[in-house]
Amino acid sequence: MRFGLFGGARARGGPAGDSDGYHDFINYVVEAEKLGFSSVFLVEHHFTGFGQVSASLNLLSYLAARTERIRLGTAVVVLPWHNPILVAEQAATLDLLSNGRLDLGVGKGYRAYEFSGFCVPQDEATARFDEAMEIIRRAWRSGGKRFSYKGKWHSYDNVVVEPSPIQQPHPPFWLGAGSAESIRRAAREGYNLLLDQIAPIDLIIERVKVFRDECAAIGRPYDPATVGVTRGLQIIRKESERKRAIETRRQVLKNIGDLARGPGAERYHQIKDDSDAFQIDDAPLLGTADEIVVQLKRLQAGGVENVLFAAPGASVAHLRTFAEEIMPAFGANPMALAQV
Repeated sequence: MRFGLFGGARARGGPAGDSDGYHDFINYVVEAEKLGFSSVFLVEHHFTGFGQVSASLNLLSYLAARTERIRLGTAVVVLPWHNPILVAEQAATLDLLSNGRLDLGVGKGYRAYEFSGFCVPQDEATARFDEAMEIIRRAWRSGGKRFSYKGKWHSYDNVVVEPSPIQQPHPPFWLGAGSAESIRRAAREGYNLLLDQIAPIDLIIERVKVFRDECAAIGRPYDPATVGVTRGLQIIRKESERKRAIETRRQVLKNIGDLARGPGAERYHQIKDDSDAFQIDDAPLLGTADEIVVQLKRLQAGGVENVLFAAPGASVAHLRTFAEEIMPAFGANPMALAQV
């Protein structure tokens, strides 16, 4: 079983505070690599007021210089807001700088106010995404040769995309998906799969099965590492900490719902004020180290081998606790990894 990070830096307001927030996150990722975590996937969001990462490829480029082994992923670059040729160039540059460690997660976006802010109609998101992916794939498969393209939103005349990525024919593409049809599409079109931190364990296992079955149906070799499952991570040391952890979990979901403000967001607004409301919610890895091992083994038994952690109040101390008290249950030796 492999473990990674999900989310990103959090700006703190003002140039000095923002700088501290970003550098704290960079140090967090550097320590994660030393402790044996295998990947970090950064979000891309805009106009939130919450200080979420807006320039994931830029931040990952800096992390490429500060790390050696950890894979660097986007979760996700929202293609309808970007010029796809620029995305292909910037992502390939990151792949070169990181010596082939890029995982390019892509998506069509879901927050209405972000589309409004970019003056992009949200009802065009799927078609814009499809056109952008067609262009990026063509750019990276062109072998450094010039090509032309005429689409509905993007047209290029006799262009050559430079540089080419180290990973050939291109870095792995990852797609966030939830519905059965979108999961099947990810399998059919060669994407790796990113699953969210909200769905309970049984639903995650069902979604993994849908992906695995579709891969089998089309003759695509299935590798469990190609499915990344995001989970909230909150380790507690004693029972008196549980209530506060549950309250934090409830606030995380409320924040996600407030930011979503679109179709499906209502599921985050049915949150009870009762501080015990999420004791029956098994989506987050919330509990003692022993309890979290049990939850992870449930996921593993259901075919999950790649877990990404979104940890509220993330700290290096929590990373060390996970590495020393939880990883060994899954065959990892963090101290040996730290010395590599």
